[in-house]
Amino acid sequence: MIPGWLHFLAILSLAVGFICALIIAWDVWRRPQHMWIMNIVWPVTALYAGILALAGYHAYGRAPARGMAHGAAGGPAHGSMPADRAETTHREEGPPFRVAVAKGATHCGAGCTIGDILAEWLVFFAPSVALWFGWQSIFTDRIFAVWVLAFILAFAFGIAFQYFAIKPMRGLSVGNGIIEAAKADALSLAAWQVGMYGFMAVAHFVIFARIFGVPLEVASPEFWFMMQIAMICGFVTAYPVNWWLIRAGIKERM
Repeated sequence: MIPGWLHFLAILSLAVGFICALIIAWDVWRRPQHMWIMNIVWPVTALYAGILALAGYHAYGRAPARGMAHGAAGGPAHGSMPADRAETTHREEGPPFRVAVAKGATHCGAGCTIGDILAEWLVFFAPSVALWFGWQSIFTDRIFAVWVLAFILAFAFGIAFQYFAIKPMRGLSVGNGIIEAAKADALSLAAWQVGMYGFMAVAHFVIFARIFGVPLEVASPEFWFMMQIAMICGFVTAYPVNWWLIRAGIKERM
């Protein structure tokens, strides 16, 4: 049986994640990111990281507001830098390296998060989809087939996210952009999924099946609370890989 405290904690954590995501989404609508794909990355990150994502966004991700440094008469405010120059200076200075690595990991993680969410709900509403990915023919437990599908979708979304970051940065063609995006993010995506799947395996087979004696159902707050924790685990396992990828010049610093 699932403890009442866990049920309450799951609902609270999910609510905080959604609220933080909405706050960031509203803010990026008013203050669009220089790299447009980050308008999606920041709110998606908040879905699982909640207050941590909100704090990180305000500290290192928030773009200057349009006309922020202009006075009422339309010219620059006294003693302040023009908005376009302030934004350029902000981009040139950039965040500390450790923060740039974290942003790179969350950029990868946003694609993984969207792919995993879609895979879980797709199989929930159409269970036969799991058969196409090995359930009953290869795997006795449906969770493994879902993971295969989730990895494919996460990889597709992750590479797409990286493509829209790396292509404009390097001025690449479509084909070269896809190739470079795959080179930059394939290892990071794999590392993220290892951490995410690792925790979900513990949650599914140990915490819920053995300790609580109940299945971990997709249509429950507890499942998505476990997914929030799993995504944070994915961030932890992807972080050192992103550190190396950025140091090696394979992945762009954000």
